[in-house]
Order: sequence, then structure tokens, then C-alpha cells
Amino acid sequence: MAETKDVLMLAVGIGEAMLKNGAEIYRVEDTVLRIIDAYHIESYDIYVLTNCIFATANETKPDAVSIVRHVPLGTTHLGRVAALNQLTRDICTQDYPVDAAMERLEECKNLPFAKRVSQVFFCGLGCGCYAFLFGGSRLDAVSGFFIGLALQLFCDLLRNYKTSKFVVNILGSAFVTSAAVLLPWLGAPVLYDKIIVGCIMPLVPGIALTTSIRDFFNGDYLCGTIRMIDALLTSFCIAVGVGSVITVCRILSGGVLL
Repeated sequence: MAETKDVLMLAVGIGEAMLKNGAEIYRVEDTVLRIIDAYHIESYDIYVLTNCIFATANETKPDAVSIVRHVPLGTTHLGRVAALNQLTRDICTQDYPVDAAMERLEECKNLPFAKRVSQVFFCGLGCGCYAFLFGGSRLDAVSGFFIGLALQLFCDLLRNYKTSKFVVNILGSAFVTSAAVLLPWLGAPVLYDKIIVGCIMPLVPGIALTTSIRDFFNGDYLCGTIRMIDALLTSFCIAVGVGSVITVCRILSGGVLL
């Protein structure tokens, strides 16, 4: 039988990786519990929050162990979550050695994001489609496509300097608004409001909001509140970026935007 410490480190490591990549609280907690059960540890206690995992096992035995992991909110990578889910299934259905599971865990944690070219292209495509979906013309969609490309490159540049997420959202939304408002001033027959709405969509915290609601439905009120606050603050930052640029432009144009 594997040592209690090794099993708990494996279970918490998988839970930590899932939590960091956007998994829901109940999914993380259920995963950790199933892995511990699979290795036949009988006495344990697990508590998962949005940014922390507490785990203990065999408290009344000589091999008692406790683990606390702080998990900062990270970016969502559902591919890693799916790979970790599959690893958990394999552990629960097979006689899976802990060492082999740890090696596979590292592989799951290192799954790459999509190539930068793909991220830039699809950000532009999404912005253009949203601009058209919200009532814009074909020209608005084309404009949104190119502004979306620039937005992804701009945000990547900010993240390379380890800029705060809130600053990235403020500057990103301000960049989009500035580009959209500039087009009518240059004589382009576009609706800048449709372009702005379409191009801020990649910044909107849709996953965080959805996850918080799912946490509420599952009774994880504290975790749901944390994610909800994060989503609301992100939305506030986007509003600040858009509102600031529009206010400045109205002042410079004498109170009327084209």
C-alpha cells in the first residue's frame, strides 16, 4: 500500500492543478476524495476553497499528515482539466502506482495553451462576429476583427510585464474604445458602439460568473461569493476603461461623438 503522505500529495496536487485551471469547487473536492478512496485511506478530511485546499489523513495514526495549499486564481485551461479528469478515472478504475500518477500529473500540468497565432486570430474573429451579432454592419465586423487582433497582442504584451489583471482589463478596454472611436473621426462609416461592445467580449468574465453561480447552486456560498466579486471587479475595470475614453472624447469633441 502506498504511503499516506504520497497519496495525499498526489490527490492535493491534482486538486490544485484543477482549481488553478478553472475547475468548479465541487469537482475539485469530489476528485480529491475519490483519489484518496482509491488508495484505501479510511480516515481523512478535505476542505476546498476558491484559492486554497486543506487536507488531512490518518489523524489518529502514526502516519498522520496534513497539507495546506494556496492556489492563486489563474487562467482557464479546460484541456488540462479534462486531462486531469481522465487521470482521476484511471486511478479509480486501475491499480495505478503513485509514482506513475505523479509523472502523469506533471504532464497534465504542462499541457500547452493554444499557439499564439491561433489565440490572436480567434480573438479577432470572435470580436468581429460579436460586433455583427449585436447589430453592426459588415464593415463593423471587419473593423472589430482587426481591433480584436490588436487587443490580443496588446494584452499579451501587458501580461509579459506581469501586469495586474485589473490593469490589463482597464487598459485593454480603453485601447478597444480608443480604436473604435477613432474610426469615425477618420471618416469610416462605422458604428463605434457596436465595435466596442463586440471587442470587449474577450475581456468579459463570463466563465468566472458562470462558475460562481454553479458554486452557489452547489451550496459553496463562500467560493461563489469570491468568484462573483472577482467577476464584478473585472466588469467594473472594463467599464472604467470604456467610460474614461468616451468621456475624454466627448470633452474633446465639444460634447458630441460622431
